[in-house]
Amino acid sequence: FFSPLVADAEMLGTPDPELASTMGFSGFGKKARTFDLEAMFEQTRRTAVERSRKVLEAREREKEDQTEKEFRIPWAASSVSASRATRAGSTLTEREAVCSESEDNSNEVLSGPSMQSQSSAKGPAEDDDDDDDGGDDDDDDDDDEEFIGPPLPPGFKDSDDDNDNDDTEEEDNNPVKKIPDSHEITLQHGTKTVSALGLDPSGARLITGGYDYDVKFWDFAGMDASLQAFRSLQPCECHQIKSLQYSSTGDVILVVSGNSQAKVLDRDGFPVMECIKGDQYIVDMTNTKGHTAMLNSGCWHPKIKEEFLTCSNDGTVRTWDVNNEKKHKSVFKPRSVQGKRVIPTTCTYSRDGKLIAAGCQDGSIQIWDRNMSVHTKFHCRQAHASGTDTSCLTFSYDGTVLASRGGDDTLKIWDIRQFKKPLNSADGLPSFFPMTDCCFSPDDKILVTGTSVKKGGGSGKLFFFYRETFQKLYEIEVTDASVVRCLWHPKLNQIMVGTGNGLAKVYYDPVKSQRGAKLCVVKTKRKERQAETLTQDYIITPHALPMFREPRQRSTRKQLEKDRLDPMKSHKPEPPVAGAGRGGRVGTHGVTLSSYIVKNIALDKTDDSNPREAILRHAKEAEENPYWVAPAYAK
Repeated sequence: FFSPLVADAEMLGTPDPELASTMGFSGFGKKARTFDLEAMFEQTRRTAVERSRKVLEAREREKEDQTEKEFRIPWAASSVSASRATRAGSTLTEREAVCSESEDNSNEVLSGPSMQSQSSAKGPAEDDDDDDDGGDDDDDDDDDEEFIGPPLPPGFKDSDDDNDNDDTEEEDNNPVKKIPDSHEITLQHGTKTVSALGLDPSGARLITGGYDYDVKFWDFAGMDASLQAFRSLQPCECHQIKSLQYSSTGDVILVVSGNSQAKVLDRDGFPVMECIKGDQYIVDMTNTKGHTAMLNSGCWHPKIKEEFLTCSNDGTVRTWDVNNEKKHKSVFKPRSVQGKRVIPTTCTYSRDGKLIAAGCQDGSIQIWDRNMSVHTKFHCRQAHASGTDTSCLTFSYDGTVLASRGGDDTLKIWDIRQFKKPLNSADGLPSFFPMTDCCFSPDDKILVTGTSVKKGGGSGKLFFFYRETFQKLYEIEVTDASVVRCLWHPKLNQIMVGTGNGLAKVYYDPVKSQRGAKLCVVKTKRKERQAETLTQDYIITPHALPMFREPRQRSTRKQLEKDRLDPMKSHKPEPPVAGAGRGGRVGTHGVTLSSYIVKNIALDKTDDSNPREAILRHAKEAEENPYWVAPAYAK
């Protein structure tokens, strides 16, 4: 775009300084430059001829290589990278040809781009593209045509790519390698069963709920190695927490407890809404606005962030809208073979949110279309033993398979299109809790569940089954208590486990896992400084009168040294009195006047003489002077 200005400069000769400064070209020098246009055109022609000759040579060489291609190992990656490098090189050459005109201000004679610069431009491009495309064997013939450079020797492989490929092949062949269990951390929720676990979609925060009514919030990025929860609250007073789940956007939390009203909290634990309680005197549960009995489970809709699902002992499954707490959206009523009401013990949405599944106490699994609440779409009557609590239903990530964890100590996997019998089943997995759950691995190939144990009856374990064959791949001994909840987060690739003795464990692998527990393990515990515990808080009063103003503290260390010298401040408090009081101090029974009197007067009888002698001591005096008894009886 300088060419018109250059031509003008040639015609005008030396430009006017004022005009030059106005046009913004005053910094180019004092005299205008002249260009030899014929030399420029000649140089451009030479460059074009040279480039065409190289492309033709490359194509001929490529045709020769094509004939040998079937007899050697294909390495199309290098050809692709070379072709890209050719384009990059040609583009660079054009740019150099144009830029050289503007750059060469000091030299009057114009020189074309050297071959060295071309090759150096191609070199890095080839290297980069080789790294990017290493391992791609199926590329188009158009890319193969522009192959530059000598062919690689037969059998040559990049060692790094080879190792990576071997590792990935080995992982594919051995799914156990994908389980992230090399490291673990333990979060102390409390002393009672951790009955609910929830992780937000990004994996930044974990929430745990238990039989001690507490819900605790853990922030992986904010925690240090002391692993302390940053918030603890009791959202449902004295009701055990059954289920906790973050919504699909992670901004609200569904809390399902032992009462009849589900709650929704925000990320920091403040209430957003509470479902309404239904009228328990109405027979038809469709006509009540909410649940009338204890809740069993609940979950969020995977696509609609405002909708969630709950099931209850009143025999209904209800959907709700966060923005309308006065009434449910729809009601689903599971029925037994005789058409009687049955209690749903667990419920879930399918991955696309179009189906609603419920596991019932009669052993059945019933599935409805979300938009049609009257008749079930799929139904399996004898999925699990009748009279047991089906504790978990979960759909696979591909949405084709449903896994169910039964109270009859089994784990089954179903294709809902052929719902009469399970695809696979595993038994001998004891479950004592109505919320023992199961989950799929992020790649959908492994199914995980926990087992329960009686006190002193061994260790609770986490079992891993191969989805296709239901072969037991692996097991982890978690702790000497039941394993109740398990959760395998797809983004973090970490496994969270809730146990019967109040622990929440996180299993991770430093290589395979992302963020999560890795963030807080590396942070050292914050040391509590001694100065903070001893020095009093300094109250800042900027507008106080001089006589009331406290001297400003220069440093906590200096203040600490001063306080240590002060006999009043550094006086060690006397320990509490154990046993009887001494030295003018009252014993441990109390500090009130009445307790003092009781201890020192009423109870402190130091008379160790014989009680009979103590009474008879007054006998002689009573006989001689019968004032109290004899006068009364004399009359």
